[in-house]
Amino acid sequence: MSDTKPIRQGEELNAVKLAQFLHENLNVQADKIEILQFPGGSSNLTYCIKIGADEYVLRRPPFGNQVKSAHDMSREFNVLSKLSEVYNPAPKPLIYCADESVIGSEFYLMERRRGLIIRGKSPAGLENSPELQRNVCESFIENLARLHALDYRKIGLGELGKPEGYAVRQTQGWTKRYFNAQTDEHAELETAIRWLAENIPDTAGAALIHNDYKFDNVMLDPANLTEIVAVLDWEMTTIGAPLMDLGSSLAYWMSKENGEAMLSMPFNPRVLMENISRRELVEMYEKATGKQVSDILFYYVFGTFKLAVIAQQIYFRYARGFTQDKRFATFNQFVSSLGKIAAQAVERGKI
Repeated sequence: MSDTKPIRQGEELNAVKLAQFLHENLNVQADKIEILQFPGGSSNLTYCIKIGADEYVLRRPPFGNQVKSAHDMSREFNVLSKLSEVYNPAPKPLIYCADESVIGSEFYLMERRRGLIIRGKSPAGLENSPELQRNVCESFIENLARLHALDYRKIGLGELGKPEGYAVRQTQGWTKRYFNAQTDEHAELETAIRWLAENIPDTAGAALIHNDYKFDNVMLDPANLTEIVAVLDWEMTTIGAPLMDLGSSLAYWMSKENGEAMLSMPFNPRVLMENISRRELVEMYEKATGKQVSDILFYYVFGTFKLAVIAQQIYFRYARGFTQDKRFATFNQFVSSLGKIAAQAVERGKI
């Protein structure tokens, strides 16, 4: 149920200043607050703020953040403020704070949603029902298609991104991020980088995209796993090519040929990845949107490359001592594995 845990060492918040801020700006009786941490996630940090019987969620950038634009709390707050009005899975934000003297960084507070986040191992009902497995996957993909179908201009998010030339900018931008954070040589990943630069498709269409859509960021109703209670972690959302979003989801979808270690990563329910293929997810997306998907190999390889860069940036922070979170100590191996997966997809010519 995505339980909270005591705060990791080095990631504590100033409870006194936070209580004062909430009392003055949110009109809550915050003389005493309890702060716990949601242990999942490896980028922005998420805390549970308990004020009496009420609970809220606080989001802040990671400690040691060197890329402010990648962890812009005001941008994330603005997106959710507008999106939550028309897209029910988006949690409603409550207040944004730009004053870094309160907790050491900007942050925002939002409502808490309750539900089930599946990381790796699944409930028995899902493990034992091929029909439910397919239904859950269809719901997952249909929800992404609903996001892509939103009129982002109508809800006030037309200036969020520039869809023209999106694939080119993304390929070049993430390549630059990789080399800026590089700590080790990964030959296969660099092979994929060269292939991506030479095979950028002409992207048509634009949509509001999540950019990190996976079961680890989706909260389900425990009584009905096909019901999505919330979609979390909107830090990378923008206006761009919807197939880039689908490609990111496919990149998280490991299969048996990717190896036991990658299949055991808790991005998605393992039983789903073992029984539903990436190609089937693409077919579900085509059915949900009524549009045929083309150039999916590029979008899958790009999604895998982007995931490797995110892992590299996180490992860079750990290697430089900006975070002591031991979960990140072996992320360089993760980068290497993703590079091999991307290069193998290019060599096979299929996802």
